[in-house]
Amino acid sequence: MNDKKFEFWQKWLTYANVMTIIVGLLVAFAGNSLVFEIHNEYTQNVFFKGNEFEPEVMKLKNWLFGIIGGTIVGFHILMVMISENSFKRREPWAYKAMCLAMLSWFVIDSSISIYYGAVHNVVLINLVALILIGIPLIITRKEFSK
Repeated sequence: MNDKKFEFWQKWLTYANVMTIIVGLLVAFAGNSLVFEIHNEYTQNVFFKGNEFEPEVMKLKNWLFGIIGGTIVGFHILMVMISENSFKRREPWAYKAMCLAMLSWFVIDSSISIYYGAVHNVVLINLVALILIGIPLIITRKEFSK
C-alpha cells in the first residue's frame, strides 16, 4: 500500500474515533434528546413493555448513560492518540491493541445486549462503530506484518 492510501485510512481511523467521542459526549450529556429517541424507545419496549420510564428509572438511566458516555469518550481518546502516533508509524503493537480493544468491546457489549434482548443496541450503536473503525483496520492490516 502506498503512503497516500495508508494516510487516508489512518486519518479515517482517527476521524471515526473523533466522531465516536462526540457520540460519547452526547450519550453522557444528551441521552434523552432527539438523537437517542429511537434507542430509548426500543429500550422502553424491551425492558418496560413500552411504558414510559418512571422518574426513578429515568434517574438510573441518566446516571448509567453518564458513566457509559464518559467511558466511550475515554476509550476513543486513547484510540485517537494511538492512531495519530504509533499506528501512523506502523508500529505493530498499535494495530494489535486497536483490534483487540474493538473486538473485546464489541463481543462483550453485543453478547450482553443480545442476551438481554436489546438487539437494537447492537444494530444502532455497536455495528456502526465496528464498521467505521473496523474498515481501516482491515484494509491496513498488511502494513503491520512487514
